[in-house]
Amino acid sequence: MLSEVGYRFTHTISRTPGSSIADGLRAGSGPDPDPTLFLAQHQAYLDALAEAGVTTLCLPALEAFPDSVFVEDPALCFPEGAILLRPGAQTRLGEAEAILPVLQEQFPTVIQLQGPGYVDGGDIMVTDREVLVGLSARTNEEGFEELAKHLKAWGYRPRMMKTPETILHFKTASSYLGNETVLCTRDMAESGLFEGYQTVVIPQGEEVAANAIRVNDTILMSKGFPKTATLLRKTTPDVRVVELDTSEAARVDGGLSCMSLRYFKG
Repeated sequence: MLSEVGYRFTHTISRTPGSSIADGLRAGSGPDPDPTLFLAQHQAYLDALAEAGVTTLCLPALEAFPDSVFVEDPALCFPEGAILLRPGAQTRLGEAEAILPVLQEQFPTVIQLQGPGYVDGGDIMVTDREVLVGLSARTNEEGFEELAKHLKAWGYRPRMMKTPETILHFKTASSYLGNETVLCTRDMAESGLFEGYQTVVIPQGEEVAANAIRVNDTILMSKGFPKTATLLRKTTPDVRVVELDTSEAARVDGGLSCMSLRYFKG
């Protein structure tokens, strides 16, 4: 098991956003994402991942599944292999089936959750000592229990968490920065979920910036949150902070972490 499994990666898998993206799931109303702009922002995201030192694989769009650009939700990847998850939204179950052949090409071992429980990748935070799984509207206890069996078999320690009800996914409001440190909203920090970790608390009014990703020695965060950017550069001086425009993903409740599957291949 890689000691820095939470942020040391060699490869990523992403999927091109389709023109059907406006039909994706979202909690509220608002302007539809612009498919052309989303495509440009997605390419900038892929470029940033490559600059962070990974080999990127971008799959073609799946127009029948508007949310399929958020490729993190149907799978979970480790150096030991991949786990095909069961997304908690019925309209997204087909995304898992679609990515299975890709996982089988990339990994020597692919495990498939059988159900009846559900787990979304957006509810899973891999740190350097455990795998935190937040219960949410998309991840339930039955799904956690099945996932936990496979994680334990690979030597990982799973821990079930209670995500605050107002948060879509566990990682909507938190991100692992490495070195036993979590970036999170104040509500998440004060909930006690991250007891034993150091927390970097998002400044008031910039809560959306809590969804960031560390890839090797780079932190990718959403553009437009200057207080958070300054805070990250101060608290992680040895890590490069890159700000990316994610305005179109945000229109359908998406963020940085959910647009890639990140893993280490030795």
